[in-house]
Amino acid sequence: MILPLGFGIRQGDQMTGWITIGSLATGAVLFGVVQHVAIAPLMWVSLALLVHASRMTAAGTGLSLLYVALYTAMVIGNRGIIPVPGAAYYAVNAAMTLTMWLAFAADRLAGPRLTGVTATLVFPLAWTAIEFLRSHSAAVSTWGSIAYTQANHLTLMQVASVTGIWGVTFLMTWSASSIQFAAQRPWVDARVPVLVCASVVVAVLIGGAARLALAATDRPTIRMATVNRPVDLFAPGELSRLASDTLRPDERPVISAKLARLQDEMLSQTEREARAGAQVVAWPEVSVAIFAADEPAFLQRAQAVAAAGRIHLAMGMNTVHPGEKPPSENKLVLIDPEGRVVTAYEKSHPVVGWEASVIRIGAPDLPTVDTSIGRIAGAICNDASFPPFTRQAALKGADLLIEPANDWREIAARHFQMDGIRAIENGMPLLRPASSGMSGAFDPWGRVLAKADFFAAGERSITVQMPMGRIWTLYAQIGDVFAWLCTATLTAILLMAYMKK
Repeated sequence: MILPLGFGIRQGDQMTGWITIGSLATGAVLFGVVQHVAIAPLMWVSLALLVHASRMTAAGTGLSLLYVALYTAMVIGNRGIIPVPGAAYYAVNAAMTLTMWLAFAADRLAGPRLTGVTATLVFPLAWTAIEFLRSHSAAVSTWGSIAYTQANHLTLMQVASVTGIWGVTFLMTWSASSIQFAAQRPWVDARVPVLVCASVVVAVLIGGAARLALAATDRPTIRMATVNRPVDLFAPGELSRLASDTLRPDERPVISAKLARLQDEMLSQTEREARAGAQVVAWPEVSVAIFAADEPAFLQRAQAVAAAGRIHLAMGMNTVHPGEKPPSENKLVLIDPEGRVVTAYEKSHPVVGWEASVIRIGAPDLPTVDTSIGRIAGAICNDASFPPFTRQAALKGADLLIEPANDWREIAARHFQMDGIRAIENGMPLLRPASSGMSGAFDPWGRVLAKADFFAAGERSITVQMPMGRIWTLYAQIGDVFAWLCTATLTAILLMAYMKK
């Protein structure tokens, strides 16, 4: 049996063991690196090396070492990304590592019982099915999907318009198992499975390139803008204590004065953008905090600004109800050019942990409203980590999705890229105003039309000419059918493998 990468060393040699250990260590290191820096090719290399390591060792020992290596990579790579403190951080990583490890275990135990193309499908089917089933967890959603590491590879990502992100995950893992299949066999036995996989990957890339090349360039556009709050108005932790209703009585007057300044600043910026010609102005998630008793007066001011400027104003707000549990409403309020509040949607997918403990959970229906410029849909930050939720916008015929967000430095770039994929899946332009993150605008093909980084020097808001109106995508019509097919096919193949003598 010949080792991969052309080493030409036979299994059983001492050198083989060192190469296998090297593959395991290198694959794990690359896997951890890509958690923080999404260098697309590194994930493909990492998966190939890890599949090699799992296949070239005894099942028990190899899979045990693989789990340890993956867990170490996850603990290091997810530092700052998973917002869980103390021992819970290590427990969450252990659980996520287990889900990935199961795909390697299925491949290691069932793969050798199968032949041909079928033998190469166990690993991609298992990984895709596990990622998909894991995405239904409120604690994880689609975070951690390897598909997101390819977000900047727009040619490849166009397949998400058909299969969702699951098609990307499948292609990456299928390539890894096919490489290992070829490495373990003479070319005459491996060529058919390898060529089948390669042909599908090439077809997807050609289709993606064609989809981008044929994308319309003459779609009517509307001027839109995002605004952002001042960076130095609040001390660290003040807004969090406000949201959780843990301010001391003596702090209330000081905070109230700061909130008034914040509201004045956001309305002033909005008036400026309206005068510059914007027809839509959007604020980031919880960019304005306000006590419930003060909300009616503030909304009247905001309605007057929208009516005077003839704009659609989408405001990310945090309304705090002192003494109530939970105390906060994290919501998106949309005001039309007539000054009417046409929707007030409360976030329905809070981040598990602190946020889930302090905000009121909204209805699971994504809001849409007809306006003079088209149908507008709204979601808030983590809502968009759940593809079935944002798919509602396409099913309801929305022409634009506005998604206010509020990130932190370690996740800012990845979360921004995730939202671009939601635009591809649903064939819909997406406007993303973000505080403590990256504001941006995507067209229906996932191309970035404008971007501003809260953590970078310079402007933290954007102005963009956005195309209105969605394009047809198969994913919007059928949803996660591909992922369900992967799950069903995996079950059938595993049964077939273990029925063999």
